[in-house]
Amino acid sequence: MLSANELPNLRRIAFGLLSAIAFMGGAAQASTVRVSVTDAEGKPLPQAVVMLYPKSGKVQVQPMAPVEVSQKDRRFRPQVTLITVGTSVVFSNFDTVKHHVYSFSKAKTFELKLYSGVPDKGVEFDKPGVAIVGCNIHDAMASWIVVADTPLHAQADAAGVARVDDVEPGDYRMWVWHPGLPALTDGVSSLISVGPSDLAQSVQLTL
Repeated sequence: MLSANELPNLRRIAFGLLSAIAFMGGAAQASTVRVSVTDAEGKPLPQAVVMLYPKSGKVQVQPMAPVEVSQKDRRFRPQVTLITVGTSVVFSNFDTVKHHVYSFSKAKTFELKLYSGVPDKGVEFDKPGVAIVGCNIHDAMASWIVVADTPLHAQADAAGVARVDDVEPGDYRMWVWHPGLPALTDGVSSLISVGPSDLAQSVQLTL
């Protein structure tokens, strides 16, 4: 028989094993949602953004490490940047001319007057939404900063497929956006149900 001193240790070991099994079981239930985004002609849209919002309640998201959006050859690179709320973006200018970077968007209003090189600090995007960024000197320059308020987000690859991992089973509102949508369009929403298996979705956007 076990002594009185050995029983607490046995209970701790058993509790640890049960916790590990429960954790592994919960992790095994998480699925991957793959979303194929195309235009009206069926062509893939590589710059599309997908976000998932659980209908069961609010989700928490953490800021990312600072992200760089550079200016080279009078273009923003990348053109579309997906970040989370609270993340800072550094707008570095590697051109031989100065740029005047600004945004009047509801998600973020800011202005970086004529400058070159790397600014001392980035611009913190503290609200969710889409911020359209331009240059006050070069009208053809445009960039989009998409600020996510959910950890379940992804940007489409070259094939137009966005992969959202670690999605727990349940009902979600899926939000899909692309810079080619009309200026006053705040993306396209639909409802999806996620089970224990991976899920494939197709979304067609009219640009």
